[in-house]
Formats: sequence, C-alpha cells, structure tokens
Amino acid sequence: MPSQIIGSDNDAAEYGSAEALVTPSSTREERGPRPRVRDHGHMPSPVRPGLAVSPALTIPRAELTERFSRSSGPGGQGVNTTDSRVELSWDVGRSAVLSDTQRQRLLERLAGRLVDGVLTVVASEHREQRRNRDAAATRLAAVVDDGLAPGPRSRRATRATRGSQERRLTAKKQRSATKKLRSSRPRRDD
Repeated sequence: MPSQIIGSDNDAAEYGSAEALVTPSSTREERGPRPRVRDHGHMPSPVRPGLAVSPALTIPRAELTERFSRSSGPGGQGVNTTDSRVELSWDVGRSAVLSDTQRQRLLERLAGRLVDGVLTVVASEHREQRRNRDAAATRLAAVVDDGLAPGPRSRRATRATRGSQERRLTAKKQRSATKKLRSSRPRRDD
C-alpha cells in the first residue's frame, strides 16, 4: 500500500522531501524530525515534587496553597469568566523543611509581608492561569531566597592614614587660597 503524504509543499521543502512526511504508521526515522510547535515564550510546568528555592532548599508542594480568582487587566471577553489570578501561600512558621535558624531569619526579614506567619505572593500579569502559576512560584522562590541570604558583612572600623590626612589638609589650604584670590576686595593680614 502506498504511503499518503501529509502536509503541503511548504512542509516538504522544510523537511527535505515530500516522502519524509508520511502517515503515522511509519517509524520516526522514516518520517524525519518532528515538526516544531510554536512556543509563545513559556514552557509547560514541569512535574516536580516541590518548589526549588535553592539547591539546598525545596518547598514541598503539600506546604503550598494556591487560590485562584478573577484578574483585572488583559483578557478580552474571557477576563470576567476565567480565574487566572493566582495567590500562592506558604506557612513559614509551620514549615517542616526549614531549620530553626532559617525560620527565624525569614520571620524577621519578611515580617512586613507575613500575615500570621504565612507568606503570600500574587501573580495576575498573564492571561493564562498556568503562566500566572509559574510567575507566582518564581516570585515566591525569589522572595524566600532573598530572605534566607546572609546579611552584609559588618564593616571594620579603620583609621585614616597620616598621609591621607596630610593630603586632605593640603588640598583644603590650596582651595582656601584659590577662593581668597577670587575675592573682590583685598584682605588685610594682621
């Protein structure tokens, strides 16, 4: 039985020959490479056991709570019917994955963002719920990672060197002399 050609002449030109595009009954090698699927700037969410904050910390999905609601903004006719806005919440105070030090650091640094120990992040900038879910997860991971980052090193007090003090005083004297020369009336030296 002869194989049927799938696609147009443009498809044949893209894949090399019209014989490369045959019915699904043939093997992948016979058909050639898979046609490209348009990716509109986002990839589907990978299935993962939790939200990776850093290589050392992953928040389990069981500790995350997602809530969906209608979003304002772009969406056309579907804006009033689609629950695309995402609120992603995580209870920092009761999390099992944090050590006591990490928990204390997050509670102190994120005190303004926490409500009863729960951190909530909202995403509503996309029209699709899935993209908002990804954006909220990325945002939550960034906030937690920033909160867990070690603080800046404390500054050690140092003294100015004798040479730097002398250079500063010499520059001040030169500047003072320059300004005295600009004066409209001559000064009397006592």
